[in-house]
Amino acid sequence: MSHGRTLTAAEFGQEIQRFEHTAFRLELQAQYLEPEEEGIFSAFLRGETPDAVPVYQAWYDQVAEHVRAGRRIERVRVQQDPPTPYQRFERYLDRWNVPAGEVMRYLNWQRAHDIGLLPAAGDTDWWLLDSERLVVMHFDDEGHRIHNELVTDPEVVAQACTWRDLAVHHSVLASQDAPV
Repeated sequence: MSHGRTLTAAEFGQEIQRFEHTAFRLELQAQYLEPEEEGIFSAFLRGETPDAVPVYQAWYDQVAEHVRAGRRIERVRVQQDPPTPYQRFERYLDRWNVPAGEVMRYLNWQRAHDIGLLPAAGDTDWWLLDSERLVVMHFDDEGHRIHNELVTDPEVVAQACTWRDLAVHHSVLASQDAPV
């Protein structure tokens, strides 16, 4: 994927919130090692299922605010079969993402290869904002985020739009009652 401008953590957060109509995320990692979720993920692995996840509450509130304003936030998570422990954790979190208004979709890793999404879309995650700019998220092999970049090259963005459409077309909606 084409290189863009590197974003600071603050700029990343601002960019993700700065959209007028649609925000779409393609998730491709087997796991994410984000420091702020270490405790809740460890609890999940121990079999604890909290009734609330305060570490994510600000996100859920922002999603709900965007949805009330008529904006759409959607993800396609490309997951292994069976899902990794972290991917099961993501499915568990749908019980808050979905009621907040985020459209959560899933696509099996093998199906993503069968339809040509992978390996073509690469190994980075990204947010496609208003179908005109990308915030690309780069990770190391363990799942630590290395850096983020803003890409506005029209050809790169158009390709991301094609991958988004392909992923959405072949994925399934999350269920709040899905097993973890």
